[in-house]
Amino acid sequence: MKNLIKVLLVVSGLTGIIIGSGLLFAPVSFEASAGIDLGTNINLLSEVRAPGGALLVAGVLILLGAFITKLAYTSVLLSSLFYLSYGFSRLFSMIVDGVPSESLVTATIVEIVVGGLSFLVLVNFLKNQSQSDSALKITR
Repeated sequence: MKNLIKVLLVVSGLTGIIIGSGLLFAPVSFEASAGIDLGTNINLLSEVRAPGGALLVAGVLILLGAFITKLAYTSVLLSSLFYLSYGFSRLFSMIVDGVPSESLVTATIVEIVVGGLSFLVLVNFLKNQSQSDSALKITR
């Protein structure tokens, strides 16, 4: 189970780092790959770069959790929150705005799968923590 969690955190973290880097450092070409034309609007570029930086930093923290045991819980929590919020926000957008390009639909699916798997690991962490807390109370 530990190896599967490590793989999940590595995949989740690297995904965040790659996408975050693309959005932060090369937003025009990165978004063009999904059929989005950002043009030269400085305000729009700022709005794209900011979440790119957040995703990059989140990806680094998530990746570190695969190798630093004390960060594993935080990394799984962050992965769950980040990817599920992106995925469900995209689903909301599909309902309100319509279905986007195939690459964005694929991104939605990946985000919900990675976020969902992270959530299941998080629930397992919490269940194990609850059992540990109960064992501590019994021994006191």
